Amino acid sequence: METIKQNTFDISVKSSTEELSAIRNFIRESITPAGVADDAVDKIILAVDEASTNIVKHSYHYAKDKEIRVHLALEPDSCTVTILDYGDSFDPNEIPKPDMKQYLEEKRVGGLGLYLMRTLMDEVQYTSYEGKYNKLILIKKFN
Repeated sequence: METIKQNTFDISVKSSTEELSAIRNFIRESITPAGVADDAVDKIILAVDEASTNIVKHSYHYAKDKEIRVHLALEPDSCTVTILDYGDSFDPNEIPKPDMKQYLEEKRVGGLGLYLMRTLMDEVQYTSYEGKYNKLILIKKFN
């Protein structure tokens, strides 16, 4: 892996599904020059995309004029992505782990965002500062 020259990056976008590609591109363009393996980059992008989609749908209820802020911090052995939103909060402990066999049998669509984040990333931390903002931290270790 190359020496990381700049190790923090920020983007702020409006809360619409059209803006999700800007977040995906931001993640790829911020991480790829550091020589991070494509597999790790893809996992980070998918986890952040799931988180951002959940914010648009569940926190902002598809209101397109709200803000999603993404902060990415690269270290030689890890990547930490912090996502802030100012919408409705939730308790991640109330989201049950899906029964994948039943999920596939029922040919369900959606509802796997938190499960995917937890599967793709090494750490997932969610904190709600009631009436102020929600903060999701996603950490991917490279070793």
